[in-house]
Amino acid sequence: MRFRASITNVQTFFRIVQAIEKLQKRCLIKFTEEHMCIICNNDANEGGIQVWSKIKVEALFENYRIQSNANNEITMALAGEALLGALKSASSSVPSTSAGSGAGGGLGGALDAEEIVMKLAKKNDQALLSFEIKGMSRTGQQVRVVHDVKIEVMKPADVDKMQEPLCPKADLLILLPSLLKVRTIVERMKQMSDVMAFQANNNKRLVLSLRTDSVTIETEWKDCQNPAVAEPESEDDDDDEDEGRRNPPDPDKMFTVLISTRSFLKFLNSHVVSTTTIASVCQHHCVILYVYIGDVADAGGVLTFYIPAIIDDEGR
Repeated sequence: MRFRASITNVQTFFRIVQAIEKLQKRCLIKFTEEHMCIICNNDANEGGIQVWSKIKVEALFENYRIQSNANNEITMALAGEALLGALKSASSSVPSTSAGSGAGGGLGGALDAEEIVMKLAKKNDQALLSFEIKGMSRTGQQVRVVHDVKIEVMKPADVDKMQEPLCPKADLLILLPSLLKVRTIVERMKQMSDVMAFQANNNKRLVLSLRTDSVTIETEWKDCQNPAVAEPESEDDDDDEDEGRRNPPDPDKMFTVLISTRSFLKFLNSHVVSTTTIASVCQHHCVILYVYIGDVADAGGVLTFYIPAIIDDEGR
């Protein structure tokens, strides 16, 4: 089993991990010949939120080499905080203050990284994802810093058991406003209720709201684009089209999902990497949020967040 790659876009890699690290302490990373997938599927997540992301190798790496007996795929479990620390030290804009093995550990000055190599390693029978950072210090000294992140390499049989959540056909898709602006609003909502309503229609309208015994809050956007929902192929497609022409759906009908306010706020940490985010609404079932890395037409990858509905017997 071998793996080695040069990181060419450390800032984007850092921001992806930064967005996901808030969800749970440990995540899974699956490297294939074409993609890096970061997965959070632990049922212990508060609110049940899951992440299944797929990033193109060329968006982050070069000189990428992978070899394994499992179709040249390697999946590992690791602490998101430790990975974030290693990537932070590789950023030329962040002081390299944390100690590493090899020359240059603990120099305390800013390090302009010239080469960042990520590879599988092992020390004392402990599997590691090792980051070797070579660069120049502020004083002009050549520096080499190594950060080792402990990992657990997963068995292929266990990897095969992992499946993305099964969801019904989306009622609609809607393009979200700036996640940073939405985050400001949801932070205030979190102080008032653990449950919020995510509502949208096929006429560019998005509403985030909450209702308690003492307060009702509603924030509305009226000019959010509605991308077309992909229709599954079926033998009854012609009949469905005829029915749709006779009884066109009401574009002003609102579709609603009650979700955990805290889970949605955690998702909004992905504002650090988001350029475009599209929400898929499955009424009373879930909200699926697609965070694109780069332009949608030529995205370097997509982070997919699944937030399940909260069943509210009181009809909040």
